[in-house]
Amino acid sequence: MKIILREHVEHLGDRGDEVNVAPGYARNFLLPKGLGYRAGAGSAKQIKDQRRAWAVREEKSEKGARELAARLAALELSVRRRAGDRGTLYGSVTNADIAELLTAAGFDLPRRKIQLKDPIKSLGDFELAIKLHRNVTAKLNLVVTTEAGKTLAQIEAERAASEPVVEPRTDDEPAAEAEQSVQEG
Repeated sequence: MKIILREHVEHLGDRGDEVNVAPGYARNFLLPKGLGYRAGAGSAKQIKDQRRAWAVREEKSEKGARELAARLAALELSVRRRAGDRGTLYGSVTNADIAELLTAAGFDLPRRKIQLKDPIKSLGDFELAIKLHRNVTAKLNLVVTTEAGKTLAQIEAERAASEPVVEPRTDDEPAAEAEQSVQEG
């Protein structure tokens, strides 16, 4: 079925493209959500008129996304979680947690825009990607610390300080052990 897209659809096409899709995909997803309409004889003229309006709207949207990306790049988020002595979190930091942090910082972004492959499960500094526009991806820094505010480096330093120090053997000790074994044998 031939469909003309009203909006950009990821992995399918851009606004104004005429695409060939399965009838079920068109009936159940694209048409009900208003993402496209059926291609026909009158649709060519309709598309021509709409392309100008879409270009202006797209430019405004991209400009706003670039401004927001610049503001987000200057922001550094911090989250505190319970963690084990090796720096592994007892829970994890997910897209929803990051969206809540952004909302608290004054940015109202849906969690689906935060591109996190897997939930964060350890302490440390992380660079996150936030898809603001199809051409604009913002980078954001996130610091995950313990509930006490300690970083992974601080925990490792404490652990190293608390481990017993093993004294190196002197050259006399192996000789004394060798003499003792010779006398016993």
